[in-house]
This record gives sequence, structure tokens and C-alpha cells, in this order.
Amino acid sequence: MISKHTAAIRITPEDNLLVALRDLPEGEIIEVNGERIVIGQAISAKHKIAGRDFAQGDLATMYGVVVGKTTAKVSKGHALTTDNLAHSSAAYGEKDEEVEWSPPDASKWMNRSFLGYHRSDGSVGTANYWLFLPMVFCEEGNLVMLREAFTKALGYERRQRYHAFVASLASAHRAGGDEQLLSKIELPDERDYAEDPIFPGLDGVKFLVHGMGCGETRDVSNELCGLLAGYVNHPNVAGATILSLGCQHAQVSILEKEIAKRNPLFDKPLLVYEQHKHESERAMLENAIRDTFLQLRKANELQREPAPLSKLTIGMECGASDGFSGISSNPVLGRVADLIVALGGKVILSEFPELCGVEQELVNRCASPEIGQRFVEIMRNYEARAEEAGSGFHMNPSPGNVKDGLITDAIKSAGAARKGGTSPVVDVLDYPEWVNRPGLSLLCTAGNDVESTTAMAGAGANLQLFSTGLGTPTGNPVSPIVKVSSNTRIAKSFSQYIDFDAGPVISGEQSVNSLGDDLMDAVIEYASGEKTPKSVLSGRDDFLPWKRGISL
Repeated sequence: MISKHTAAIRITPEDNLLVALRDLPEGEIIEVNGERIVIGQAISAKHKIAGRDFAQGDLATMYGVVVGKTTAKVSKGHALTTDNLAHSSAAYGEKDEEVEWSPPDASKWMNRSFLGYHRSDGSVGTANYWLFLPMVFCEEGNLVMLREAFTKALGYERRQRYHAFVASLASAHRAGGDEQLLSKIELPDERDYAEDPIFPGLDGVKFLVHGMGCGETRDVSNELCGLLAGYVNHPNVAGATILSLGCQHAQVSILEKEIAKRNPLFDKPLLVYEQHKHESERAMLENAIRDTFLQLRKANELQREPAPLSKLTIGMECGASDGFSGISSNPVLGRVADLIVALGGKVILSEFPELCGVEQELVNRCASPEIGQRFVEIMRNYEARAEEAGSGFHMNPSPGNVKDGLITDAIKSAGAARKGGTSPVVDVLDYPEWVNRPGLSLLCTAGNDVESTTAMAGAGANLQLFSTGLGTPTGNPVSPIVKVSSNTRIAKSFSQYIDFDAGPVISGEQSVNSLGDDLMDAVIEYASGEKTPKSVLSGRDDFLPWKRGISL
């Protein structure tokens, strides 16, 4: 546990880079693990300090792995920056160690349950949604019309304070108000939500707009069908209304095959409307609206009932990360990951570009050599495709990441991987496959936050934990996302989206394990519907299918 007075830390004993926990002025003498270090230049919190003298070409290590190579001489106590450190990571290959794992003591939660929606196939949802989706972008105009009709009529429309603000400005304008009068109208403090929904047992109706389904390669459209199949089969989804033009690449028949691959016992209502088979668009939409409304009445009858924690599938995400993410929020998520695995649940770790540098560690954690080899093959194929596109994993950190201390992809990745905990890897999945095995699964996705959360929902995550150091509003249509901040400052300034603060790890007020235990308790409340993540309250339904080779 970090002491309240600690100025910098060495994360693992073998690291030669340190992390500043607060702003350090030039000349300050700090003590790290009993060693006195003179700070040679002003170094901002979250940034990296040379723990020894570096010559040009020396390897830098953090989290016990190689995270970079110096491009210039760096003296002990000075900062590592993009001017003197470049990305570098260790080679990886076959599994060369056996898995040894001691599960955490999960006895506190062994007899706990959450209140979920039980599906006929044995899965349990943490929410209850009805899904509308188009097979092709040609139907998205109709989807928008259905969204406006259903959300307003059923009481799911959100009249937020910004709507009221614009309405006030418009009203004053109509009344002849001048610029001075308009400038005095202020944004209301509170959101003004619509009337209570007429189906209280249904958490909402969700609409997936994707802009795809035809024109791209057949592989991309087939992957889209697999992703959509995951959403239809999702335990948080009661049923789905499908709009199809009829002539597109992404055929309904492909969707149905993908659903069957994920769930041979699938029996949810699947209402399909193909425009080319109807005498008119009006006739198609009339049937779709009436049939869907009747199914919504049935979905509304389902009620939450107790379910064992082994029915949870948790996706682990990080985005808008900072130099504290790998020290506080990601390890806190990792603690929850290990507890979920110990209780028989499923955990998903994705974002393969952000596993760069820790590949061998993950290979050695794989439950078998075959699983490890699959991970190696998928990682190498992904990196090769990125390089063919003129990019590479080394280009993954964003300007915001770099500004806040994540100056190489390996530094970012080594910290990001900690949100997956320490348990064995029981499966490695390619996008957009479905998670089946209890335990920790690796899922190949882009490092892009929304593409990754979209994919984990499509793989079956019925709840997601999202670590952030800079703040991000990302949500998902069917898989509630709980935001965990790496530092208390962002928990306060981005409070409209942060659900849980891991900042006390940095301040020394709490340990990773104690905060992880607190988050585990919160997970049960979110899964039971007793708490609602702020991204859900804000209506963030971010959905972005991954087109391979285009994004990291």
C-alpha cells in the first residue's frame, strides 16, 4: 500500500523507472525503497523518473517488463520523455512457464447473489432491453423514425437540461428578446426526464446505428453479422426487431447462422422485416411497430430474481488513461476480475494493441500451450495488418496519454493489462466471438474504447468496468458501463460520468485490495439494478463495430 507521504514509487523491484505521485520540483530529495534520489528537473505527477543513469540505447523497465529504449543519455533523477525514450518491448513466443495461481479469498461473496433477469438458456441479464437493429445502413432512416416513435410514446425519451436551455432561448427570441436578454438565460441545473415509462419491467428500447452492411468487404459484413448476433443473444436483451432491405451483403440468413453458433437453444422473439418483401415501406413499418409493441408487453412481465455471481460476465476496459491508471484504477479492476473468476464467473480482457509488451506474461498464464499459441498467432496477425496499413502498435498512445505520462505503448500496455487481474487465461477469442468458458478470456479487439466496449458487449459481457484517468463519457446500448477513475481530481471534475473513485490508492488512504473489495460490492448493486451507472443515466449508447486494419 502506498504511504500518504510517498513522493514516487517503483512498481516492481526490478524496475529502473519510477512514477511521480505528485509534482516534484528540481532539487527535491525523495526516498524510494530506502534509496535517496535527487530530482534533477521539475517533474509533473504521473510522469516517469530515471531510477538510475541511462546511456543511449539502454532498456527501460516498468511493471517488471521492458517498456522502452533510451534514445539519449538520461541521468538518474531526471524525467523520461518522448525526447529521450522510444517504444520497445521484449520478444515473445511459446509458453515456457506453468500456470501457478492462488485465488483471492472470496468467501465474503460466496453466498451472495445478484438480482437478474433469467433467460431460458440459463444466462442471466443485469438489465432487460428490447433491441432494434438494421442489417444495412439503407434501413437506418427507418430505424431513426422508429426510435423517435417508440422512445417518446413509451416514456423513454430524455428531455435533458440542454433541451430546456435551447427551448428557453427560442422562446425568448420569439418574444423579441435582444442579445442582452438572451445572454442572461442560464443552463438549468437539473435534468428534466420524461414521464415514467409505461413498461417499468423493461429498462429501455435500444437502437443500433452502424452505417455498414454493404459495400465493405464480405469479411467485414460477415463480422458485422457475428457482432449483431452477439447483441441479439445477449442476456440483457429480451428480443429484437430486425430491419433488412434484402439485397445487402449482411443477410438475415447469415445473422441467424451466427446466432445459432453462439446459442443453439436461442428462443427469444426475433422479428424480421425485409423491405423488398413488403408491398410498401408503410406496410412494413406498421407491422413492425404493432408486432414489437405486443412483444414489449410480454418482455415487461419479466422480473428480477436472485442469481449466483457465477452468472456474471464482466468486461474490463480502460480509456483516456493517465500515468496513474496502471497503479490505481486498473489494479482495482484486476482485483475484481480475480474475485469474479474465483466465484466461477467470466471476465473479458480485450484491446490487443494495449497488451504489447506483456505478451509473454500472458502466454505463460494461458491454461495450455494451445491457448497460448492462439494468442501469439492473433497478436502477430493483428500487428502485421497494422504495419501493412502504415501504422503499428507503437503508435497507439494518444496525445492525451502521452501528456499524462504514458509515453510509449509498452508503458501504456503494461499498466492496462493489470485490469485483467492475475488468474489463468482459459480462452483466447478472435473478434467477434462469444465467451463461453468460466474464467479469464482474452478477446481480440481494437484499442479504441468504443470499438472495444462494443465488442465485449457482443461477446456477452452483461456488465463492464471502465478505468479512466482523464475522463470519458463512453457507454453501451445493452451492457451497462461503470466508470472508475484513477485519481480523485478527475472523479470530481468529471463527476457526471465517474461512478467509483480509485484515487485513494494514490493518496495512500486505501489499498488496491480494499478498494477492489468495495468495487466488488458495487458491482453486485449495479448488476441488481439497485444502482445505475452514470453513462446509462446520461443516455450514452455508443456502438461502433470494428473494421479490421483501420484502427488500433
